[in-house]
Amino acid sequence: MIYTVTFNPSLDYIVSVDDFTCGIVNRTTDEIIFPGGKGINVSMVLKNLGFENTALGFLAGFTGNRIQELLEEKGVRTDFISVEKGISRINVKLRSREETEINGQGPAIAEMDIKKLYEKLDTLSDGDILVLAGSIPDVMPGSMYMDIMKHLQNKDLKIVVDATKDLLVNVLQYHPFLIKPNNHELGEIFGVKIGNKADVITYAKKMQEKGARNVLVSMAGDGAVLVAEDGSIFQSEAPKGKVVNSVGAGDSMVAGFIAGYLEDGSYGKAFQMGVCTGSASAFSEELATKAEVIALLDSNKKLFAGEQ
Repeated sequence: MIYTVTFNPSLDYIVSVDDFTCGIVNRTTDEIIFPGGKGINVSMVLKNLGFENTALGFLAGFTGNRIQELLEEKGVRTDFISVEKGISRINVKLRSREETEINGQGPAIAEMDIKKLYEKLDTLSDGDILVLAGSIPDVMPGSMYMDIMKHLQNKDLKIVVDATKDLLVNVLQYHPFLIKPNNHELGEIFGVKIGNKADVITYAKKMQEKGARNVLVSMAGDGAVLVAEDGSIFQSEAPKGKVVNSVGAGDSMVAGFIAGYLEDGSYGKAFQMGVCTGSASAFSEELATKAEVIALLDSNKKLFAGEQ
């Protein structure tokens, strides 16, 4: 079974305004509402690719109810913890001459809520996959990812971590199956600027030395690199296409990697699926569908010809 954890889910309210101006009444030309959060995005894309999974995390209030309803409409299995105080956040994304975002705070997650999460995680079985993705709300311990991995270290789980800076570095000692920084995040960890794939490979190997098993690094329009635990290295340019919405592209890459790996245990297949799933989401208003991913895989075979 695959599980994802999203600590601070959201309703993403995306509005378009032709010529947004401060200080006056502006009217939208288009409105879309999505369930949001990195782990939730992974869950939705996995479902689109045909892989059942369970979304875990914390929900509160009427917004939390709507997040759950939207996920159920998409066929995603959920097992969220209901938080008493506050509401799940609404993130407003304004599209106009410039894109602007206003992100909400989220509910007040209590100690008993965290305890309930651990109780759910204790039910995971050997062989399960757990995805920890996104930021940690201020009301929770900053060591949460590390604490979870320490708590679960005696289980034979494949744990995927998509986080930044200390959240990511602190879990490496517990040997996550996969980490997915982008090239800028990887550079921040080591205090360097990473501008090409050779640099990515160098510093991805340093992350392996710190404990990561597989390091998948996204580079936006410059493609991606995978440094795998068996010593193989895979790299490619990005598939060609028009970027419509980059939100969720990195999460989609994670979902695609998991789906590709589960199909035949091949890191090469996992890498190809990850790259094409991330791009398929970037080229679409919504998250990638299986048909869109397969189309990109079929039309971009030359991208992967140089894999090592």
